[in-house]
Amino acid sequence: MTVCLALTAQAQQNSGGISNKMLSEIQSENKLQAADRALVNAIAANAIDDLAKNRQNAGALDTHFSIETKKQTITDQKQSGRCWMFSGLNVLRSDYNLRTDSLCVEFSQAYLFFWDQLEKANLMLQGCIDTGKKPIDDQRVQFFFHYPINDGGTFCGVADLTEKYGLVPAEVMPESFASDNTSKARALIASKLREYGLQLREMVQKDKKPGAIEKAKTRMLSQIYHMLQYTIGEPVQKFTYAMKNEKGIAVGEPKEYTPLSFYKEVVGKPLNGTFIMVMNDPRRPYYKTYEVEYDRHTYDGHNWKYVNLPMDDIEAMAINALKAGHKLYTSYDVGKMLDRKRGYCDTENYDYASLFATTFGMSKAERISTFDSGSTHAMTLTAVDLDKKGKAVKWKVENSWGASWGQNGCLIMTDRWLREYMFRMVVPNEFVPEKVMQAYKSEPVMVMPEDPLFQVDE
Repeated sequence: MTVCLALTAQAQQNSGGISNKMLSEIQSENKLQAADRALVNAIAANAIDDLAKNRQNAGALDTHFSIETKKQTITDQKQSGRCWMFSGLNVLRSDYNLRTDSLCVEFSQAYLFFWDQLEKANLMLQGCIDTGKKPIDDQRVQFFFHYPINDGGTFCGVADLTEKYGLVPAEVMPESFASDNTSKARALIASKLREYGLQLREMVQKDKKPGAIEKAKTRMLSQIYHMLQYTIGEPVQKFTYAMKNEKGIAVGEPKEYTPLSFYKEVVGKPLNGTFIMVMNDPRRPYYKTYEVEYDRHTYDGHNWKYVNLPMDDIEAMAINALKAGHKLYTSYDVGKMLDRKRGYCDTENYDYASLFATTFGMSKAERISTFDSGSTHAMTLTAVDLDKKGKAVKWKVENSWGASWGQNGCLIMTDRWLREYMFRMVVPNEFVPEKVMQAYKSEPVMVMPEDPLFQVDE
């Protein structure tokens, strides 16, 4: 007891703490009146969003879109952070349907997720080897041990993984409980990777031969593969499949495929080099390209690389792609001002400022810089509604939270919301203006993966 009192007294003597004088001033400015007490009771007994909901903005939604791509079935990522994969594969199956005009396929997320997790495990272990001579509290070493493996990612992961491992139909390798509910298996694999990372660092520091280190890493990855086998399932190597039309009826005779031969048939070409990734980051100069070292899915793959653009440029490319029938991978801070019941995003959905008698006045750049906002969730952009002048009024995305959510599995967002909370988009090269392409091809500025805007989409 004496020790505790001594510590308390010491803490009270430090400048910068809440002094008695300061506390008195704070409390004197917050004496509750009768109306305040009623509000206190209301907020304590109700959800804040229910009380802050702007009733003037809660009417029936306009669901008409002047430009809309072909509808497809809605997917469900369940309790996993694989939105980037669901959105990316939604784009690929939409492109296949657009190309064939009659054939449809849904790809197995479980199949690609198996390889994603194994590749991320290798990326972490090889990172521990590469930084093995650095102290354990080095920022890059800390990056690998803090995030040894995760569910999240971006479209460049879809490109690298599918080119390397191919694709299979969803019915050939369905979801497992662990692929739908990833937290426990991921935590166990992460723990094992941290243990292995320490062992590899020790080998590097003892100047073990590269061959011995490689052999040890291979043995470690074999154990990770074993854990993935048990939780996700053995990856399909060969299968027989007949393509289906939009009604789900088989067309033609079944054929035998490998995942790579199936990829060749449904995608038809390597993805890398056919698209660019763009972002809107008002903290940084526009028409500059940025790259994140080690933030990729495969060690031998591609870092995240973005050209930073004003929203006007991003919207113009999106509109042209949608007009041509192409869905687009996009990512957002989806939780901001989201009316979940209606599947509707608008900056006027909630009036938190009036509820708490304050303001929330940060700009988009300030929200990014302070980690108040950033890309959290990838969805597939499918439609836009234009006014008579050709300006966007609202947009629609396919989500991966199931068909019963929101607007039949989709989400409608106003243009003013999109400009505040959209961050990334993947654009096929054919819709990229020359000025933007030249900026994308310029020497990139390398940024740290800890940057607020370079977190994974989940």
